[in-house]
Amino acid sequence: MKNVLGLGGTGFVGAPVCEMLLRHGWQVTVPTRQRSNAQLLHLSLPEVQVLELDVHDEAALTQALSGQQAVVNLVAILHGTLDTFEKVHVVLPQKLALACGAAGVRQLVHLSALGADAQQPAAAPSMYLRSKGRGEAVLLRAASSGAQAGLELTILRPSVIFGAQDKFLNVFARLQKVLPVMPLAGATTRFQPVWVEDVARAVVRSLEPAGTTCASKHPQILELCGPDVYTLRELVQLSARLSGVRGGRGRPVLALPRWFGRLQATLMELAPGEPMMSRDNLDSMQIDNVASGKVPGLSYLGITAASLVPIASAYLGSR
Repeated sequence: MKNVLGLGGTGFVGAPVCEMLLRHGWQVTVPTRQRSNAQLLHLSLPEVQVLELDVHDEAALTQALSGQQAVVNLVAILHGTLDTFEKVHVVLPQKLALACGAAGVRQLVHLSALGADAQQPAAAPSMYLRSKGRGEAVLLRAASSGAQAGLELTILRPSVIFGAQDKFLNVFARLQKVLPVMPLAGATTRFQPVWVEDVARAVVRSLEPAGTTCASKHPQILELCGPDVYTLRELVQLSARLSGVRGGRGRPVLALPRWFGRLQATLMELAPGEPMMSRDNLDSMQIDNVASGKVPGLSYLGITAASLVPIASAYLGSR
């Protein structure tokens, strides 16, 4: 039996990844700070082993990696301060690399983000993308030196991820059911949405032995993108059409100037709970979220990327 530790296994991406790993013969262990956080995952996938621990505790993380052949890191945040981005996207990968060296784990798949740059992380426009780039750099250095040298590292950079449980198209559709108009910052930013199931396939394929799907082995970076490019405005309009808002016509989209968008995001940050949009999100949208063509994509892993419309119409149409 092949054993894998799945950090972030209880989330939107984590559940499909765990399911696909199980189907491919992996024994999956998911660490979580509180066991109750994994209740839904355990109900749908009872074969998953749930381990209660703090993944930021390096000693506990090392112990959890004992006996594992591989680890998948899906832990990420979209909103936060400079310190919280650093803790989650940089310090945790650093601890994970050290723990892999101490526990003898030889394979690591790390989910990063399209737009991150390990070579020039400071050049990215947002705290989110800069921290993602620094996290990549930490892992790449670890895989080439010290006790972790030889670590089979795969870094996956997805564009925005869509799926039945996403907080992207679903949110746009829900808002248009109640708002008379859709005020939208970053309306012209382009995205290349990727299906969550294709992301899960990429994780599993990255863990397969050398020579089965990849021409060369690690470390490697891949961009995970769908076949279609949309502006944010087009995605908002598409969500309305597929969910039947106003007979598919949706609401008028009001593109906001940058200064007004930042004001809107500031007010959203002050509201209770997780913000729908933050100023840092807007900073990320200063650059298009599409494949650069400089590194391989899903086809390198033998995966044909799914188009958004047939899949999104199935789950948005049932709203």
